[in-house]
Amino acid sequence: MDRIKLPLKHQSWLVAAVCMVADGGFIVLSPGPPVRTAVLLAMTLTVNAMLAGPARLSGWVAVAQAAVPVIILVTMGDRIHGNEAGMLIAGYRAGAWLRGTPAYASLGVLAASAFGCAFSMGADPARALLVVAKIAVLPWLVGRYTTARRAYLAELEKRSELEKRDEKAAVTKAITEERSAIARDLHDVIAHHVSAIGMHAGAARLGLPAGNGNNGLAGSLRSVETASRAAMVDLRHLLDLLHGDKSEGARQPGLDNLDELFDNVRAAGTPARLQVRGQQRDVPESLDVTVYRIIQEMLTNALRHGDSSGVTVTLEYAPDSFTIAAENSAGSGNGHSSSVRRGLVGIRNRAGMFAGTTHSGLDPDGRTWRTVVAFPLEAS
Repeated sequence: MDRIKLPLKHQSWLVAAVCMVADGGFIVLSPGPPVRTAVLLAMTLTVNAMLAGPARLSGWVAVAQAAVPVIILVTMGDRIHGNEAGMLIAGYRAGAWLRGTPAYASLGVLAASAFGCAFSMGADPARALLVVAKIAVLPWLVGRYTTARRAYLAELEKRSELEKRDEKAAVTKAITEERSAIARDLHDVIAHHVSAIGMHAGAARLGLPAGNGNNGLAGSLRSVETASRAAMVDLRHLLDLLHGDKSEGARQPGLDNLDELFDNVRAAGTPARLQVRGQQRDVPESLDVTVYRIIQEMLTNALRHGDSSGVTVTLEYAPDSFTIAAENSAGSGNGHSSSVRRGLVGIRNRAGMFAGTTHSGLDPDGRTWRTVVAFPLEAS
């Protein structure tokens, strides 16, 4: 607030100083006795200095400015235009800062002074009214117009700010409603089917007759149950996020959950190996989740389209980068099916959100499928 008031105070003093110089200079350059000139100069400088006062005193400033020419006319029988600049600014201040009765009273005082002095000095009523229009009415109207325009612009800015705020709130509400609708659809459709898969796998496993010949089948059904439960956990995390729940329980999985992810793949019968190179370091939470999802997609592709040799995922920490590399022996059709292409597109899109680069394809040996994703990191 002080940074706003201080320049205004400086400007008001500058206006008062210019009026003092203009009116005072006019008096000094006008012929007359030294005593008379000194008295006129003192009165003019005093009332013009009042122009730097608070806005609430604008009415009294107008009265003082209007009194000066009347005093000169009554005491000296002459009308020297000694404080015309001061009267103009006083009229402007009264129109700009005063409202209601004080504003119109100030205008009336200035107009009466201008008309009375002009008429007393021999001007006809028409000329006297022109003096009133020039000295009192015009600056008063300019002050009113300036204040009204300033208020209008402030109202437009306020209305524009409210509209922006309402638009932002409307967009936020629409996004929230859309996220809630997506969450409901996910819960009603996908959650139902995933739960059914887990239940049927469990029922089938429990319904198997006892015998060593069924151990492999029971293990596969148990892996289906485990995978369906893990999928439900991830789905619940996603639903919580879509509903706006950012509590600790709604946190999505990240690099700390890779062991569980690899255990699920191994339980499905595919060897999965994780290698870490370089000095481990923390990564941003959003990137942490993205890396988890990318590795999850890499393992899924290897599980679906690789052979029995399994998959190896390597995490390499460098001072200014973080690289994920997955390699597995390619099975039949690897790299050509639509599911693989969709998975690679998903990996590429996730990496692109963090300025990451993705490379995938067969090695020169024609057997090893390799997918490499590199993220730039700050050296610190």
